[in-house]
Amino acid sequence: MREKIEGFITDYVMSHNENELYRQPLIGFSSANDERYENIKEIIGPHHIYPREVLPTCKTVLSFFIPFTKKVVDNNISEGKSKVSYLWAKTYYECNNLINSLSGELVEYLKEFNVNGATIQATHGFDKEKFVAGWSHKSAAVIAGLGDLGLHSLLITDKGCAGRLGTVFLDVEIEPKNKKGANEHPCLYYRDGSCRVCVDNCPTNALSIDGLNKKICYEKCLHTDELYSDLGTCDCCGKCSLGPCAYFE
Repeated sequence: MREKIEGFITDYVMSHNENELYRQPLIGFSSANDERYENIKEIIGPHHIYPREVLPTCKTVLSFFIPFTKKVVDNNISEGKSKVSYLWAKTYYECNNLINSLSGELVEYLKEFNVNGATIQATHGFDKEKFVAGWSHKSAAVIAGLGDLGLHSLLITDKGCAGRLGTVFLDVEIEPKNKKGANEHPCLYYRDGSCRVCVDNCPTNALSIDGLNKKICYEKCLHTDELYSDLGTCDCCGKCSLGPCAYFE
C-alpha cells in the first residue's frame, strides 16, 4: 500500500507540473497512536485536534511536501525584500489547489483497495482572530520524519523549506520509516547560530529570534492577495523561506 500511495502522489504532482513549478514530492507516514499525537494538545495547544477527530478509524497519518523549483525561489528573491513576486504568489495559490485536489482524488483511489481516508484543506483552516489552526501540517510532517522546524517555524526538509504541505488520514496501518540519521539540525541558527537570514528578510519585522507576530505577518500576506487579485486567494509572502535552507538539491 505504501508503494501505491507514494506512486499516486508523485505521478499526480508531476503530471500537473507543466509550468515546472514543483519538484518530486517527499512523502512520510506516522502512526495515529504516536505519543506526540496523544500529547498534541499539550505540545501545541488545546485548539489542536487529534487524527481520530478527522477520521474516527484513523490508523496512519500521511504527510507530503511539494517543494518549489529553484526558478520559483529565485523569482521571489529577485523582487527584493518588500515585494512578493507574481510567480511565487501564483505557485502558492496553484499548489494549495493541487494539494486539495490530490488529497481528494487519493481518497477516492484508495477506496478501490478498501481503504478509507479523510482530507483536511491545505490552508485557510485557521482562526483569523487568534491565528491558530485546528491542524498543523508542519507538526504532522515532523512526526512523519520529513524534517525539522527552523527559526522561521517552517519545515526544513531534505529538499529545503520552500514548498507546501498536505495531510491525509487513512484507516490502514503503514509502518513509519525512521527518519534518516541527521547529526546536525538543518537550521543553521539552531545548529551554531551562524544564520538568521529569515529574520533579516522579514519585510515587516514580524519575525524575530523570539518568535513570530502572526497578526503583522498575516497583514503582509493579505497585501499580496490584494496586489495579485487576478490569481485568487494568494495571501502569502515567503520572504522568510528564501535563505540558505530554501532549496536543497
